[in-house]
Amino acid sequence: MKRYLVIFIMLFIAYAANAQELLKGTVYELGTNEKLINVFIHNTNNKQLTLADKDGKFEIKAETGNLIVFDSPGYMSDTVYVIDMKPKKIELKALSISLRQVYISAKRSNFNPREEYPQVYEKSKVYVLSPSTWFSKEGKDARRLKRYFATEAQERHIDEVYSVAYVGSIVPLKGQDLENFMSLYRPSYVFLRNNSGPSLAAYINDSYKKYMALPPDKRVVQSLTGN
Repeated sequence: MKRYLVIFIMLFIAYAANAQELLKGTVYELGTNEKLINVFIHNTNNKQLTLADKDGKFEIKAETGNLIVFDSPGYMSDTVYVIDMKPKKIELKALSISLRQVYISAKRSNFNPREEYPQVYEKSKVYVLSPSTWFSKEGKDARRLKRYFATEAQERHIDEVYSVAYVGSIVPLKGQDLENFMSLYRPSYVFLRNNSGPSLAAYINDSYKKYMALPPDKRVVQSLTGN
């Protein structure tokens, strides 16, 4: 009797594992049909994580009834309730600079992926005596996610320091002109780590002179299409 019980339990576990199918799809920018790469995708039910690849495609373990969150720097997050396993077309709305800063602050002021996703950092480790940790898909995906988290933390730092309020207090630009200027001359994370206060103000003033020297048609941020 015990033997049959063990077999039943094993079959049940196997069935439960197989019930998690792969949900596939592609992520686009709303309104442009541009494919988005490195979109962070999180199944809130089974805690699975992944990133969209260079073609905007993704696949993640899921089943009907799951909630899947799609998140990417500069875009409004989207949550999808899985009603079937058909391939999905996900469209994320781009945020303006000012909206991004408000949105990021309201959504999550303290970004600490090590606490929120410790499994990513554990799976990303490489052990000399364990070749499987070098080449396994799980390990590679974890290392991609780790790099994504690092980039996201840097982008949040730039948004915090190079803010609309701060830049707008230095240059006489407003609205779309201010956002175009900030996009064209957005400093790097490395630059901001080594330049703050007077140095950053000097950079912004110098960039403003260059901006005003541009022909009007060059002061606009050119959008990209994903064809």
